[in-house]
Amino acid sequence: MELTTTQWTVELLLSERDGRTYAEARLHSGLEHPLTATGSARLSPEDGTDVPEIGYELAAARALAQLGQLLLATAELDVDALNAP
Repeated sequence: MELTTTQWTVELLLSERDGRTYAEARLHSGLEHPLTATGSARLSPEDGTDVPEIGYELAAARALAQLGQLLLATAELDVDALNAP
C-alpha cells in the first residue's frame, strides 16, 4: 500500500479592539475558497488584569472549535451526496 500525504494549513488571524479579541481561522485545503470560522473573547469588567494572551487563546480556541464543526458538517454533506440515489 502506497503512503499518500496531503498538507492542509490553518491560518489564524487575531485582532483586538475595545476590550474584545477576535480570531478568524481559515482552513486552506486546496479548495478555491478556504473554510472560515470565527471566535471572540472579551475582557470581563471583574478581571483585575488585562492579559492579551488569554484573550488570544480563548478567541483562537473558539474559532478552531467552530472550524472543526464546520469541517465535520462539510464531510457529512459530502458523504450524503455520494450516497444519494
